[in-house]
Amino acid sequence: MSDFIFRITPNIVLGSYTISRLGQQVTEWGTRFMIIMDPILTEMKIQDKVVETLNDRKIENFVFNELTDGSTTKVVERALTLAREAHVHGIIAVGGTKALSIGRLVAAFFNEIHDFYTFVDGSLPTTSPIPCICVPTTFRTPFVFTNEVPITDSRCNQLKLMKVQNNLCKLVLVDPNLMLTLTDNQKATIEIEVMNMATEAYLSQKANFFSDMFVEKGLQLLSYAMDGSPSLEITTPEEILLAQAGTMISLATASSSLGLSSLLSMTINSRYQVSKSLVSAILFPYAVEDAAKFKSARIENLAKVMKIVPEDNELERDEIVRAFIDNTRQRIAKAKLPARLKDIQLSIEQLSLAVEDVQQVDIVNKLPRSMTTDDIFDFVKAAY
Repeated sequence: MSDFIFRITPNIVLGSYTISRLGQQVTEWGTRFMIIMDPILTEMKIQDKVVETLNDRKIENFVFNELTDGSTTKVVERALTLAREAHVHGIIAVGGTKALSIGRLVAAFFNEIHDFYTFVDGSLPTTSPIPCICVPTTFRTPFVFTNEVPITDSRCNQLKLMKVQNNLCKLVLVDPNLMLTLTDNQKATIEIEVMNMATEAYLSQKANFFSDMFVEKGLQLLSYAMDGSPSLEITTPEEILLAQAGTMISLATASSSLGLSSLLSMTINSRYQVSKSLVSAILFPYAVEDAAKFKSARIENLAKVMKIVPEDNELERDEIVRAFIDNTRQRIAKAKLPARLKDIQLSIEQLSLAVEDVQQVDIVNKLPRSMTTDDIFDFVKAAY
């Protein structure tokens, strides 16, 4: 087992209607904030709620929602310029991975004098960040608890994992009510993505007792949200169960690592702007099939945690692993999601570029087994 180092920098506030107390929470870090927000949240009145809680406490703020190009270095440059011109004290990022990534990068490099692309190309920040507060509107935030931020390099449409300061994020405020804005299709896709994240963290070479604990409890809560509680004593609303499960599993991936499906979903998204959650869901059962060759005991544990098979079953391990894989494919079919990569209108030649990008990202060194570019391409062909 790899060395275990326990360090969680941001405070975590999880609960219904916590967004209404955002203004109270941020006062210790300043009185002038830039809000980076997914534009769709304006239509859903979430922007009004965020701005209102700040205005009520006389906290100056302005909203940046020019995220139509996705989470790209070009958008970060624009946001950095505006933040510096406004002399903000901190950043509040509200939304999915896109908004949270941009917000964290603006906070990280706010005080730097060098060109932003110096850091995109590998240089590390040398100044202190300004405070960043993250308010996720989906129930998975795999990078918020790490010192890495995924971003698309606008010059080449390649994924970059940029290193930021350890003390960057001060608060992660998780309000399950914000997740009610997800459509049924989005929710189902992210549920499978979170299952995938948990499995990757559990099978990673970096897995440890801490990440295992959070994976197992997180998957238990996730199964209650997806399939219903086995006991009438558990009456927690679905959105709270999802928020709790997603936070636990995000902490698990931060302590352990994401895996190949997540990594490919990010490189494909950077290249072709296809939903990361969708690609991750498609690849998940194929990744479990691959891992079953050498991690079958761990997969058996997950199947029991999620009650896919009873604890006292008499099935052979191979049968339990197959039940886990079949259960995943049934969830994909029930959600009417594509089952193969060819269904997302990308050619195998296009996917080969995303495969080449994978080797440039450090996560590839933490996979359950060593994989060359040829191995990864064979995996993509199997899922195509």
